[in-house]
Amino acid sequence: MAVARTTEITATSPKSFEHAVQEGIERASQTLREIRSAWVQDQEVVCEKGKITEYKVRLRVTFVLTD
Repeated sequence: MAVARTTEITATSPKSFEHAVQEGIERASQTLREIRSAWVQDQEVVCEKGKITEYKVRLRVTFVLTD
């Protein structure tokens, strides 16, 4: 039987939402093992002088607990 846990992380990128998700998962995988899925809970952009400067995502990452 597997037991999983979900944690929330926020990631940003100057390029795109997709890149922010990729960066978030890559960084989370440095600390969390057995990542199984991620749900994009929220998306947001940061603007300066009428231009998008940063893409931000809030992810709920699910990973399996190990012994």
